[in-house]
Amino acid sequence: MAGFALNKRKAGWWKEAVFYQIYPKSFQDTDGDGFGDLKGIISRLDYLEELGIDGIWLSPVFQSPQADNGYDISDYCAIDPMFGTMQDMQELIDQAKRRGISIIMDLVLNHSSDEHRWFREALKSRDNPYHDYYVWRDGEENCPPNDMKAVFGGSAWTYVPHLGQYYFHQFLDKQPDLNWENENLRQELYKAIRFWVDKGVEGFRLDVIDQIAKEPDQKITANGPRLHEFLRELSREAFGEEGIVTVGETWSADVPRAQVFSAPDGSELSMVFQFEHICLDQQAGGEKWDIAPLSLPKLKDCFCRWQQGLHGQGWNSLFMDNHDLPRIVSRWGDDGKYRVQSAKMLATMLHGMQGTPYIYQGEELGMTNIRLKLEEYVDPEIHNMYAERTQRGMDPHDVMQSIWARGRDNARTPMQWSDEPYAGFSNGKPWLPVNENYRQINARQELGDPDSVFRYYQKLIRLRKTYPVFRDGDFTLLCPEDERIFAYIRSTQDQKLLVVCNFTDREVAFEIPDAFAHAKQILGNYPDAGDGLRPYEAKMLLWEE
Repeated sequence: MAGFALNKRKAGWWKEAVFYQIYPKSFQDTDGDGFGDLKGIISRLDYLEELGIDGIWLSPVFQSPQADNGYDISDYCAIDPMFGTMQDMQELIDQAKRRGISIIMDLVLNHSSDEHRWFREALKSRDNPYHDYYVWRDGEENCPPNDMKAVFGGSAWTYVPHLGQYYFHQFLDKQPDLNWENENLRQELYKAIRFWVDKGVEGFRLDVIDQIAKEPDQKITANGPRLHEFLRELSREAFGEEGIVTVGETWSADVPRAQVFSAPDGSELSMVFQFEHICLDQQAGGEKWDIAPLSLPKLKDCFCRWQQGLHGQGWNSLFMDNHDLPRIVSRWGDDGKYRVQSAKMLATMLHGMQGTPYIYQGEELGMTNIRLKLEEYVDPEIHNMYAERTQRGMDPHDVMQSIWARGRDNARTPMQWSDEPYAGFSNGKPWLPVNENYRQINARQELGDPDSVFRYYQKLIRLRKTYPVFRDGDFTLLCPEDERIFAYIRSTQDQKLLVVCNFTDREVAFEIPDAFAHAKQILGNYPDAGDGLRPYEAKMLLWEE
């Protein structure tokens, strides 16, 4: 395809890859302003190479007023000065590639910033050619077109008096939704994508991509009628034919939809981010803030359906942490006495499955949630939720409990590199407080400990590259109703993998299946073999023909 840079990655390379998500604001600061930057990422590439990852998913570094931490892009072809320069970005791409690491950029195609040139033009008049790049409806002030709510609270419609119109925004009012019905708009986006591919970017994570075909008059946000048409055009015209990986964030995806999104013919996306498993510990019909105990049988059933449903028919992402989610060791593990064991157990459970694993920065260290005062949080979602719920009469203490458990800033605290001030993240005060446990949990300490969480993740990555059963094996769930043990078998014609995980802080009995009587244990999170499963114990056993 003309205009595309030569890409040395083979088609489907991402099926054997492990990715690492970087949240740039919180990864490494080199200029002392308290914000992470591109030079900081470059300085830590050796660390990532040692971990063994194949690609970096880079959360947005585009020019942005940062109303939503970069997910409000004001220029798709520029780097925000807070992160550095275009020269820094090119150096990152090149230095990473020398280490066999691909850069995957985080692209927001559903909406832009209200400070984007297109929207500023759109505000000038209804006749401006850029006006139709956004979603508008006629109306009168204080009488929006319908009662749709924005994800971060409030109406999804904002009135512009001099136009006599409302514009639609599924998120902040500073994030107006783009109108994908406009072909010129789509071509502008494709041009921006090709700009980055030409610079050597090898993939894109596509933010809320299932919402681009919205029809707000019918209150349709996700899975609009033209969604698959738009995705096929996007794939065909922007990404080329070989090597570029596309990861669609699809909160609405179920297994049948994911089979279409990630079909093996590559007509739409390489893989999906789906979130069914992440919603299992919230109350039925509630929001993420409405916490419920995790049912292990439901978690196993969920993973089983996705593993079996996409086998040979699509491709899934494997993740538990990201920039929008609390730390998994605090959520489903034990971030106290058994922090190390439970962090390793959760990693074992996930990385034994089929799909492409994503490690979120600090997950490989077993980083935990943080408890801050309300005024110390930065995320607008937290403050909007607190205001809405307390105004409805909810107990402020209960609201804070939800924030401490589910708030997005849990994942955004600075990376804990060392026991030096500010955890070695910065010489200046960080934009978000460092977790006070950084003296005990940090990369320097982990690298010096052969039994650390980091070294365990390193072993998992090596195993995935050594044994084809991780990539190709089918999935059989064991003991589906057991409320303590998550066990499954992955099988190919000449390899079988048994994964066994104890989700409790108690010792439990488990009988190894006869087929694995002579298998070798290739990984375990306890130094010695035991008969039962100790607290949060995990094992991987391999049988080969």
